[in-house]
Amino acid sequence: MIRAGIVGVSGYSGGETLKLLLNHPQVRVTYVSANNTQGPVDTLWPSLKGRTNLICHTYDPAKAVDQCDLVFLAVPHTVAMRVAPDLLKNKKKVIDLSADYRLTSVDAYLNWYGQAHTDTEHLSTAVYGLCELFREKIRTAELIANPGCYPTGSLLGLLPLVSTDTENIESIIIDAKSGVSGAGKKLAEGLMFAQVNENFKAYKVLNHQHTPEIEQILSQVASRELSVSFVPHLLPVTRGILSTIYVRCVRTPKLDAMTDVYNKFYKTEPFVRVLPSGDQPELRTVNHTNYCDIALAVNEQQNLVVITTAIDNLMKGAAGQAVQNMNIMCRFPEKTGFQL
Repeated sequence: MIRAGIVGVSGYSGGETLKLLLNHPQVRVTYVSANNTQGPVDTLWPSLKGRTNLICHTYDPAKAVDQCDLVFLAVPHTVAMRVAPDLLKNKKKVIDLSADYRLTSVDAYLNWYGQAHTDTEHLSTAVYGLCELFREKIRTAELIANPGCYPTGSLLGLLPLVSTDTENIESIIIDAKSGVSGAGKKLAEGLMFAQVNENFKAYKVLNHQHTPEIEQILSQVASRELSVSFVPHLLPVTRGILSTIYVRCVRTPKLDAMTDVYNKFYKTEPFVRVLPSGDQPELRTVNHTNYCDIALAVNEQQNLVVITTAIDNLMKGAAGQAVQNMNIMCRFPEKTGFQL
């Protein structure tokens, strides 16, 4: 049994993490905090009435160290790098759901997040928590950089192709669409119901902060620099991400052969499903789960591969992947705590 804490339990990712951990037979949640919201957790999240008597207070580093073995940081970007060092110094494992430890370059972090990184020591030792790619490193990690929601859907769709047919790739375009919960609980006019309902729009076109994260991992896998054109969109739904990825090739892979590559690549992965030819992922089949569904299509005349993926941005794109990382770090079966 491990003692787990959640810093930022009042946010969507923190709340989702708590719900998963309350179902986990090997975890006891011993500490929760949120700097902007205090009180009984079952008033913050009414669906948890009768399931927990936890009380949320402002963050207290000493209590977190004393009461936890592992801490989830479900906090805004630029906050985690101020909290994590003390926890790590006190030998606590940390899973950061923010972006603070995802980029390996301090210059890239400053450029995309507008603030100098203050914990370069741990930036160099953090393990990127994409379970399907870095499982062995995750097992022995002290600090996990939980991947972003858009990068998770995009990378899982691209990894088999990039790792097996790298030199064949000419260009990559990622057209991704997310539910509103991906923006968190902050109050903003563009996220209000009247603005989102019956509406659909692109945002941060070719300028989204998840772009360098995607490129960093793809380039690492390919052993050469790969760039992507990434355009996110806001869907008038609460949760879920659908990514349509267009890969222009020098020569077009055969669909059957590529499907075989994907099936072999993900054969033993508990949360990735490669769909039969002709099927397409849908948000309703992955929402409230930790699954990523993937579909493939090929246009031989245009040397074009189209990869479609669907994930729940709050699960495989955030809390679910964080708990999967915890399971790997603590040597629990990866599906433990998930209602499948």
